[in-house]
Amino acid sequence: MSLKTVLREFEGFLEDRKSRFLAHLVPIDQFNQRLDELRKEHRKANHIVTAHRQLLDDGRIEESGKDDGEPAGTSGMPTLRVLQGAELINCAVLIVRYFGGTKLGGGGLARAYSGAAQDAISNAELVPFQKIGRKILNATFAASSDLERMIEGLGLTVVTRDYTEAGVELSVEGPEEVLANL
Repeated sequence: MSLKTVLREFEGFLEDRKSRFLAHLVPIDQFNQRLDELRKEHRKANHIVTAHRQLLDDGRIEESGKDDGEPAGTSGMPTLRVLQGAELINCAVLIVRYFGGTKLGGGGLARAYSGAAQDAISNAELVPFQKIGRKILNATFAASSDLERMIEGLGLTVVTRDYTEAGVELSVEGPEEVLANL
């Protein structure tokens, strides 16, 4: 399974019998803020359905789908299934619905919400997901510049530098696969 994610927000749209579905695919760290913004921006919207998937530190995947007042199981779970099918992680979909006057029924709602989510995903620039980790490295003063060049060449980030009597201690952050090879 090759998981993917997004680094910024992408949008999708679907209209069905005059109901409009505005989908927003966002990185997980923007989820709560974006939900608050959408609630303020779309005060007249009938529903804001959400679904998210997030990798926890212990390796488990936390995921949810919330219907926000739609009939149970007709919106949040179909949206979550789209995220699962696209193998997306550490991201969320928020779908704003404006009711068009005609009831869509359970199947119609499921198709509309999943279609809007799919449209946002098809508009997105998906990138391979890499679990980020941290590692502490020590070097003498003489070897520290070589170590820093190697860290930069591997695309890692130095988070902190602590100087001691023996040399330098670097806290380095980056993809766990790269850190394991250090």
